[in-house]
Amino acid sequence: MTTNNETPEHCLAALGFTETEAAVYCELLRAPASTGYRLAQSIGKAAANVYQALAALSQKGAVLLDDREAKSYRAVPPAELIAALSKSFEARAAEAAQSLEGLHEPQPDDRLYQLSSIDQVFERATAMIEGAREIVLFDLFPEPFRRLEGALTHAATQGVTVAGLLYDRAVRAPYLALHSSGSEFVLERWPGVQMNVVADASEHLIALLNRDALSVKRAV
Repeated sequence: MTTNNETPEHCLAALGFTETEAAVYCELLRAPASTGYRLAQSIGKAAANVYQALAALSQKGAVLLDDREAKSYRAVPPAELIAALSKSFEARAAEAAQSLEGLHEPQPDDRLYQLSSIDQVFERATAMIEGAREIVLFDLFPEPFRRLEGALTHAATQGVTVAGLLYDRAVRAPYLALHSSGSEFVLERWPGVQMNVVADASEHLIALLNRDALSVKRAV
């Protein structure tokens, strides 16, 4: 998850770009039609490293080469690059999922596991809801409910009994959802953002998130 104070270079690093690749791409956005020599001067990197980065960026579909006498490079527009990276990632993820699924044999498991990241918490909660066949029970503060509302509604449309407790009186759900009579008091006094989900009486998730709902205090 990115934050507003991350630089464009940091955002590209999160997508698998090396430091030099990210610096070269961003510099090309600022100064299109630059030569490798000029790029090396602008970002303070050795020319050999810059040309290596340009070759890698070309393979990623991030730069275009004007192959005339003075070779120059231009950055592929960001929207086009991100769309191409997304399609490539989705294709590789689908291939990996298919390959890994052959190794996975679900086994009964009665142990407790700690969850450490916010994405892991919501992915597990969503998987539990989507995998339920009979009943889903929940106790969700407003932000967790917002993020899981779609999965809960879909489960209800598939014939799963969905019921729970909410803390936002403005919300109306197409299943049994009771509103806590002490919502304001609970939201103000509780030491974070709470979410509880139970699926088919066989799996449960209990999590306390920080108040910004961007990190985990404790989750099992």
